[in-house]
Amino acid sequence: MLDSRAAHAAPTLAGFPHRPIKAKRVIYLFQSGAPSQMDLFDPKPKMAAYFQKDLPESIRKGQRLTTMTSGQKSFPIAPSIFKFAEHGESRATISELMPHIASVADELCFIKSMHTEAINHDPAITFFQTGRQLAGFPSMGSWLSYGLGSENKDLPAYVVLTSFGSGRKDDQPLYDRLWGSGFLPTQHSGVKFRNTGDPVLYLSNPAGMDRTLRRDTLDQLAALNQHRYQQIADPEIEARIAQYEMAFRMQASVPDLTDTSKEPESVLDLYGPDVKRAGSYAANCLLARRLAERDVRFIQLFHMGWDHHGGLPNAIKGQCQDTDQATAGLIKDLKQRGLLDDTLIVWGGEFGRTIYSQGTLTETNYGRDHHPRCFSLFLAGGGIKPGFTLGETDDFCYNIVKDPVSIFDLHATMLHLMGIDHNRLTHKFQGLDARLTGVEGAKVVKQILG
Repeated sequence: MLDSRAAHAAPTLAGFPHRPIKAKRVIYLFQSGAPSQMDLFDPKPKMAAYFQKDLPESIRKGQRLTTMTSGQKSFPIAPSIFKFAEHGESRATISELMPHIASVADELCFIKSMHTEAINHDPAITFFQTGRQLAGFPSMGSWLSYGLGSENKDLPAYVVLTSFGSGRKDDQPLYDRLWGSGFLPTQHSGVKFRNTGDPVLYLSNPAGMDRTLRRDTLDQLAALNQHRYQQIADPEIEARIAQYEMAFRMQASVPDLTDTSKEPESVLDLYGPDVKRAGSYAANCLLARRLAERDVRFIQLFHMGWDHHGGLPNAIKGQCQDTDQATAGLIKDLKQRGLLDDTLIVWGGEFGRTIYSQGTLTETNYGRDHHPRCFSLFLAGGGIKPGFTLGETDDFCYNIVKDPVSIFDLHATMLHLMGIDHNRLTHKFQGLDARLTGVEGAKVVKQILG
């Protein structure tokens, strides 16, 4: 018989991990909408001489375009209007828009040669989360929960936080399937914390029900579910019982987790003024650190607002104000607590942006369309080589010329740092041994390992 009252951390799969663990947990800072790499981390100074000139066909090479710009009569090159400088001993080139991230340059590892297969947001974001462009497959956090279990009996292994950006408030939406468990048991789904009210739905008991009555109610439900499980042995019944028990324990653990009133001002100052605004990116970064302290396995922040088809200069300033100080503050906070060495930080979006302008181009204003062929992201902590840059793009930031890294490669590398051989994290689905990194072939990016 199942023990519905068992309060222990979820176990790992037999034989896991496969190798020594460098990263005990992941904080994935997903910048939804796709930041412009040539305005943030991949400067192209030669483009100043190409202002308003048409992107050469020898560079575009017939690559597909979205329907938003495929009908343009020309593709005028829009050099970034922002200044860049080298920072730290690593001499990382970072835009003036990111002064706080520049202050931790020597902790960061940039990949400037990311590429993806998807050209539109929905499939591209889905691909980044699940390794597939189609819905219905497990997210990376779910795979990690399934393979490695949880180290905290009172919190989920996988927690999701969302925030709205200042740069574009009507940006691409997010949807719960991005942190779903797909064909894995549903107990491995991400648990989304809300921006207002109770962090989790039904965290508070309704009027007239105290904790003792709630406990009794759950015991009665568990008895019914156990009886049904003995009849049909459906594993989802086990998952339901486990989730009811997790929800009961979260009623006690989550209020303490989300109460930041005792955080010293010196810590709050690291994250910037928005840290006291519930649901902001800064507040979520602080909450991510508190989740990391409690050994939550996979913590994912989705920050919307990066889809800048027009009015990019003003919009990207807003996004950077949202994220720059808080991201750097999170890294500094983790480091001062001794948590950065075994916490893997990932910052980036679903694809890149075009060097040519979408719509009208002026000296002070431009927009950029989607570009899957090359883009940038950065990592830190958790076994990553600090103060390092991998990959190179051409002068037009349109094609990769050195060290390409695919989404599958990134996933394989993240799993490697968590002690997992990506080829051995599988689940039988429709007669196949399904895995996060698919069957197309993926490699661990050894150049970025510390």
